[in-house]
Amino acid sequence: MPSPHPRTPLTRRGFLAAGAALGLAAAPARAAAPRPFGRHGSPRHRRTPRTLYVDQHGRGDVGTVREAVAAASGDGWTLVIAPGVYRETVTLDASRTGATWIGASEDPRDVVIVHATAAGTPKPGGGTHGTTGSATTTLEADGFTARWITFANDWLRADHPDITGTQAVAVKVQGDRSAFLHCRFLGHQDTLYADSTELGAFARQYYRHCYVEGDVDFVFGRATAVHEDCHFRTLNRTDLASAPYGFVFAPSTAGANPRGFLVTRSRISSAAPDGAYKLARPWVPSSDPTARPMLTVRDTRLGPGIDAIAPYTAMSDAFPWQDQRFAEYRNTGPGATVTVPANRPQLTDAEAASHTPAGYLGDWRPPTVHGL
Repeated sequence: MPSPHPRTPLTRRGFLAAGAALGLAAAPARAAAPRPFGRHGSPRHRRTPRTLYVDQHGRGDVGTVREAVAAASGDGWTLVIAPGVYRETVTLDASRTGATWIGASEDPRDVVIVHATAAGTPKPGGGTHGTTGSATTTLEADGFTARWITFANDWLRADHPDITGTQAVAVKVQGDRSAFLHCRFLGHQDTLYADSTELGAFARQYYRHCYVEGDVDFVFGRATAVHEDCHFRTLNRTDLASAPYGFVFAPSTAGANPRGFLVTRSRISSAAPDGAYKLARPWVPSSDPTARPMLTVRDTRLGPGIDAIAPYTAMSDAFPWQDQRFAEYRNTGPGATVTVPANRPQLTDAEAASHTPAGYLGDWRPPTVHGL
């Protein structure tokens, strides 16, 4: 995603302790735990012929998530990951369908998959990584499920003032029927890339009880993505003198897709000054100039960090947000106050009836937290 401030560094140390004031800080790895896989004897974590245990301290089958993915060829594999900070990049290719990754302690602060790469980071063979190449974790396969895991990209602008491509993706999700339950997504620009494998593929994704933080377009992409009971956190930016500091959502929904992003029963809080963030801006990428970005935010608390007077803005003058599919319904909080009705399209009760998780996900019923 483009940056409105391509050369603005941000000092932010202790990255993996993000959200400490909210009780969301990353816990240290439990290196001495005699039973690194928590409730090892429970049905949720019991070994099957397609289970691999990942542990950095030699008490599992493999020591890294990447090794586990390489070993788990085919479909239907479960990775149970012991507490630790796994500093690596991981790709789950499209052939590994039906995969499940579980944080063994059942606390997402304990299992962190993280790397530090930006779009503008030089590649060893020349060129730069680009937005997609910056992703710490890339999930291409259908039917993926993650529980109790943190996905992060801790690349910081302040450490690289010479780099202008500051997009740094924590996870890029492309598969259909992808579910994330009690997961965290930490980054700055372009944290959570909810995408699909190709323009004509309408990938359905479901996020529940998740935490996402960032500053610029930190939830973006063309997937049909439902966020239910989630918490979005906008970060402070001491490198900027004026608002907007950034944008929470930047959907790029294909024009033929009747469903884009749905946010329901969630909340948006902020570490930044009041009104410093826009709720969303539409992304019409050069690869799909016919895109009609879609975002519905309903039954959600918008904190004071959101600009209530003008919560939306254009990413390009050629594609004003008013021409896109943005709407709200029964939101609360100071960031949801409607002062200029034209700036905040609202659904009618009749329209809202179809803007539900079931309406967006169709015949797919996502797994529950313990429904392994």
